[in-house]
Parts: sequence; structure tokens; C-alpha cells
Amino acid sequence: MLDIQSLAKTYPGGVTALHDITLHIPRGMFGLLGPNGSGKTTLMRILAGLLEPTGGRVRFNGDDVTEHPERIWPQLGYLPQYFGFHPGLTGTAMLMHMLRLKGVEHAGSLEALCAELLARVNLTHAASRPVKTYSGGMRQRLGIAQAIAGAPALLIVDEPTAGLDPEERTRLYQLLAELAESCTVLLSTHIVDDVAVLCPRMAIIRNGRLLANTTPHEARAAIDGTMYEGEVGRHEVPALATRFEVTQSFLVEGRQRVRVHAPTHAVPDHFTPVAPTLEDAYMLLTQRDARERPLVAAQRSVA
Repeated sequence: MLDIQSLAKTYPGGVTALHDITLHIPRGMFGLLGPNGSGKTTLMRILAGLLEPTGGRVRFNGDDVTEHPERIWPQLGYLPQYFGFHPGLTGTAMLMHMLRLKGVEHAGSLEALCAELLARVNLTHAASRPVKTYSGGMRQRLGIAQAIAGAPALLIVDEPTAGLDPEERTRLYQLLAELAESCTVLLSTHIVDDVAVLCPRMAIIRNGRLLANTTPHEARAAIDGTMYEGEVGRHEVPALATRFEVTQSFLVEGRQRVRVHAPTHAVPDHFTPVAPTLEDAYMLLTQRDARERPLVAAQRSVA
């Protein structure tokens, strides 16, 4: 169990990245969803024992990670958002170097462990190739290989699918789902599909504040029967946004379509009911927070 209690972080200069975050994360896959700049990476770095919080506590299986970050490191696998590789090294040489840096031990040999890890992430065929020839997905899988070395009890992956093509993303989904069967996997992302595909539980944060701690099913069910979709002219979208909460605006065969939240059902005649998606729920929460937060701040300032 990963227990996050009233966690806060304010950087020098007064920039507050996290406001009173409380989460209880069990074994399995848990999604942390939020836009870029929402505080997800700051939270991941604190959980990994790489950054000291301003306030609050983090405990993993009873160990106080805040006071003793060294206690989490032997149990931790971490794939940061930006993971540096030496482009001239082969996949095997790069992974061997990282295993030595981490102090990973193996009953056989590190060479044997390295081969096992590369096989697990489907990189055996590229083990002798320089990392500079790897695709984005292959580099992510190499990063996962070092993260899972030593059978971690907690695996943290920060934006693992950003920039991946659909085939590479699907491969990574399968790998993360497999890993979540035996440990706690915390997936931090701004891509809604990542959470919809992988995570039975999720939290949404924006501007360092927790907006929701729920499940994808509960988030969709909360707006069931209130979502509509229709085709409009491009010039009509701004006016429509003054009447409804627009969750998505997209093109289908070159034609503009929009999805709107309309609990009163007073939509244009050519709009039809549609099943809510997790992206609809996510956009409604973040858009409302974006509207309400400045208003609350202004009211407090006047008071």
C-alpha cells in the first residue's frame, strides 16, 4: 500500500506545485491523470525519494519514505519522463551499466539477468544495436527493463507513452498490465487513453490540486445520459461553447463535430445522445476547475 497524506510542495520563489494531496494506492495499476504542468512529475519525484516535500507524509508498506527515502530505493523501479541513454552504447551495454549503477544483484550473473530483462521487454533482437538506432518505443522498453530489475514492489512510470506510435503504445500497455499483476504500478500521464485502457482506479490533478479520486467507470457513470454529439460549422463552435460545456471538438472526414455536456437535454435538433467517455469526464472536471479557481481566488482577495 502506498499511502500519501496531505502532501505539499512549494519551490523557492513561492511557486506551489502540490496542494494537500492525499491518496491511498493499493497493489495493481493506478493512474495519475492531469495536463502538462499539473504537478504530476513533482509528485513522482517525491514518491521516488528524489525530492523533499514541503509538508505531508509518504509511506510505502509502513515505511516512512519522507523521513527515510533510502528505504524505498531497494523496492523501487522508476522510469522518469526524460530518461537519458548514451547513444553510442548497445542495448546490452546500456542496460548492464544501469544495473551496476543501481547495485542490482543476481544469483547467476548480471549478463544473464540483462538477457532475461531484454527478452521480457522484447528487445533481444536489438540487444547488439546502438541505442541511437532505437525507436521511441524501444527506448521506453529499455527504460522499463532497468526499472523492473530487482523485482520492485513499486513501479513508477512518468509519461511512458508520450510520442509513441499506436503499435508501440499497445506493446507497452501489455507490458505494464503484466507488471501490475505482481506489484504496485503508478502511471502518470496526460493521455486519457492510457488510463482508460490500463487503470481500474485513477486520480485527476490540475495545478497541483486533487480534483478526483475515482474509477474510470464511476467517472463515466456520473455524466451518463448527458452527453450529445453533432456536426456543426467551424464558425459555430465558439457560440456553442457559450451555451454548453464542449468536451471535444474534432474532425471526421473533414467535417467538424463536437461533443457537449447538456444535463437539461436542450440541444440542437441534429445532436444525438452518445455514451460518455473518460475524456468527456476528464475535460469537464479540468474545465470547471479552470473556470472556478480564478473566481475563488478573486473572492478571497476581495474578502
